[in-house]
Amino acid sequence: MTQGRHRLARGYAPRYMEGQEASRRNQVAIWQLEEKETDVNIALGMYRTACRSDQLKIEQIVLVSGDTDLGPALAAIRQDFPNIRLGVILPHRLEDKELVRNPPGSLKKHVDWLRTYITDDELSVCQLPVKVPLVRKPAIVKPDYW
Repeated sequence: MTQGRHRLARGYAPRYMEGQEASRRNQVAIWQLEEKETDVNIALGMYRTACRSDQLKIEQIVLVSGDTDLGPALAAIRQDFPNIRLGVILPHRLEDKELVRNPPGSLKKHVDWLRTYITDDELSVCQLPVKVPLVRKPAIVKPDYW
């Protein structure tokens, strides 16, 4: 798992009014939550893994993301390490047994295989328990709203 960080700042956005176009003259205060560095950390991690593929006996790298910013990393790995298989799993859900989003071409063109969705059953078996006990600290409890 690769993590980044989040930036929280005050900001303004156009007010949503049914049937009207957005206007910069009619704005509302909001909190801007912005993810930072995660895509760069993932790209570097994939490339560094590819660099050590012989030592680590890596044959395949699988990216679980739909972030098109990772396309250049996939292209670089494809070009520099053609022996490594590349796969992408898009973390999308099916709605009424249909894919809602099309797979991004910038990811699709650099991989050997692509999976366009994850089922609800697959997601449910990957969830942590509601309560995760810790040694010497209070247990972590999943909030109800999750």
